Amino acid sequence: MTATVRIPTPLRGVTGGAATVAVDGSTVGEVVTSLEAAHPGVAERILDDSGGVRRFVNVFVDDEDIRFAGGLNTAVPDGATVSIIPAVAGG
Repeated sequence: MTATVRIPTPLRGVTGGAATVAVDGSTVGEVVTSLEAAHPGVAERILDDSGGVRRFVNVFVDDEDIRFAGGLNTAVPDGATVSIIPAVAGG
């Protein structure tokens, strides 16, 4: 299963400036593992010390927020788009 991962601007330094990256994986966890293998250092910016998605990082498979699906076990269909979106706060 191949997915397209949308990389937010703050993480593009790790991906050589790429805004999207194609990786293999049938779950979000596998996609993150493949992304880390291709671009070392990206996983530590997405995952916390316990291996879960960081509190201020949102991950979507197509339009579905994985926090309300299966978390890192959320299925990633072939051809899906996985979006990594850092939370934005301010006033």
